[in-house]
Amino acid sequence: MPTTSYLDYRDGDTICEAYVAQGGPAGTKRPAVLVAHQWSGQQPPEREAADRLAALGYVGIAIDVYGKGRRGDRTGDNGHLMGPFMADRAALRARLLAAVAAARAHDAVDPERIAVIGYCFGGLCALDVARANAPGVRGVVSLHGIFAAPNLGSQPEIEPSVLVLHGWDDPLAPPQDVLRLAEELTAAKADWQLHAYGHAMHSFTNPNAAFPERGMAYDAKAAARSWASVEAFLAEVLA
Repeated sequence: MPTTSYLDYRDGDTICEAYVAQGGPAGTKRPAVLVAHQWSGQQPPEREAADRLAALGYVGIAIDVYGKGRRGDRTGDNGHLMGPFMADRAALRARLLAAVAAARAHDAVDPERIAVIGYCFGGLCALDVARANAPGVRGVVSLHGIFAAPNLGSQPEIEPSVLVLHGWDDPLAPPQDVLRLAEELTAAKADWQLHAYGHAMHSFTNPNAAFPERGMAYDAKAAARSWASVEAFLAEVLA
């Protein structure tokens, strides 16, 4: 079992609380993988993903976009939490960069070997970290994410590698959004990959997603394939 702890960090006046999972010998610096959460905030699935990453030899860090103690309803509407950050992508970028800075400063982390993975809203967060060329970040993964560009001015070349793991029947990211993202990443000269899973919907990695009428459903095959792709990608970019 990994050693786990909580880490407070700041974005301006806001205190955020990350969950940190690590294994291996003390005193050694290892690559870190940040886990960006879905729209209800940092919840058990993100912490479980951090534990899973620690078992692979990384420092797994489930970040906190909303702030310490601000969590939503995993089965309800969390637009009041996510909406302000979707409306102010500069504020979202600042909050994400604060998380990366906190990870880089952690005693167990190699500050030049960082990756970010994210689910749903967190997938957009992962892409925004890449768009920002966050220091030390070598790669990002979006899992059933949202693709809308931040529109924060001219986009420089994107330096981190990008992996997009997408359910083709996801109503939150229809084919035209996929095409726009591909065009954006290509224009920014990013090293990018897209894996689209046929018949998979939004939240395909979440075993509790069972709302096909809303375009959200667990897909065991897509979940297994996507995690295998995450492992291979991280092994490549964090080597």
